[in-house]
Amino acid sequence: MLSGKTVVLGVTGSIAAYKIAGLASRLVKLRADVHVIMTENALNFIHPTTFESLTGNKCLVDTFDRNFQFHIAHVSLAQRADVLLVAPASANSIAKLAWGLADDMLSTTALAMSGPVLVAPAMNVRMYNQPVVQDNLARLREYGKIIIPPESGYLACGDVGTGKLASEDVLLSYILREIACKKDLSGMRVLVTAGPTREPLDPVRFITNHSTGKMGYAIARRAMLRGADVTLVTGSVSLAPPPFVRVVSVNRAEEMFEAVRERFEDQDLIIKAAAVADYAPLAIRDEKIKKQGGAMTLELGRTRDILAWLGERVKPGQALCGFSMETEALLEHSREKLIKKKADLIAANCLREEGAGFGTDTNHLVLIGRDSVTDLPLLSKDGAADRLLDELRAIWEQKNGAGGSGTDFSCPGVRRSGAFPKEGQDAGKEENADDLCG
Repeated sequence: MLSGKTVVLGVTGSIAAYKIAGLASRLVKLRADVHVIMTENALNFIHPTTFESLTGNKCLVDTFDRNFQFHIAHVSLAQRADVLLVAPASANSIAKLAWGLADDMLSTTALAMSGPVLVAPAMNVRMYNQPVVQDNLARLREYGKIIIPPESGYLACGDVGTGKLASEDVLLSYILREIACKKDLSGMRVLVTAGPTREPLDPVRFITNHSTGKMGYAIARRAMLRGADVTLVTGSVSLAPPPFVRVVSVNRAEEMFEAVRERFEDQDLIIKAAAVADYAPLAIRDEKIKKQGGAMTLELGRTRDILAWLGERVKPGQALCGFSMETEALLEHSREKLIKKKADLIAANCLREEGAGFGTDTNHLVLIGRDSVTDLPLLSKDGAADRLLDELRAIWEQKNGAGGSGTDFSCPGVRRSGAFPKEGQDAGKEENADDLCG
């Protein structure tokens, strides 16, 4: 994910310095070129050899280290860096950054940075809450630096409160948001639905399906990494919510409809990846239904068709995508859905194909547009999400007269097979998506 990217980690004098070793290791596994700068005080908490072993690069401390491979170390490294993360950031280092002081390798490199600078405070709760520290953090925000809020909990000094360094996961998510992807969706608003709905029978039981939400969550996550403002309307799943995404949790199909209805008008891309129940019990019992002898009949009624409702109401500049999970005649049924629901794109997949059903980490999508069919290979769900976003962005650009820039995809390699085959015409291997279902 970070191949070709240079990440600089600035470690200052804090007991939390040891946590950055794990972060450095994870960044290296993502193929980033990681360089670590330590302040003199940081040497009291962790040895430079740790970082050198993990990153394969010399750990920098001395501003005037003549053994460093670049001519002027702090300037050269700042020019190469895609992002600088100062973590843990002590109160002293925050004050230096806020006021432009440059008296060591870290502060001089930070001052020379033209790319994003992330600052993750870590200190005693009383220090963190001091007005002068809060003023310095506010000053850094005014200068465009990104502050990663500390967590609350038990601190190394024995106090309890805010001041704990953000977790590795959080630190990594901030780095990925800045540099993992080209920001080709920047300024766009994307609405994604994901997961199953649950239609209750009584306080104990409900009707649902096998959707895990993985595909919808991958779309929301990748759209966020590509710069979009993302809203995720999700049914009940066991997945962690994607960072930096506005999450709206629902249970029933009617709740999902209301959440979408309230938010769809100001969106650019609308992606309906949720597995919404087609039917729901007409009556919900207040008490648990007791087991009785013989069969039981449930009376079900149709739920609201959210995709069809959207198809009737989307604005000319919006792009609408629905999903189609089929067990047979994938292309035929999905094409019918595209036309009937007035969508711009249908992402079809076959339940009977290995690696493309519910709960998998991969998916095989066939992207069906008004005049094209794009048969994607089996991909990770993140990879499939990127290809879908490429296709939908191109449709949005065509609708909004963006001058054909839709060909400059964030993830190259999308194949378009052209128009639908005419009735009775041999579609060929690439267009005959029904073959995917055996």
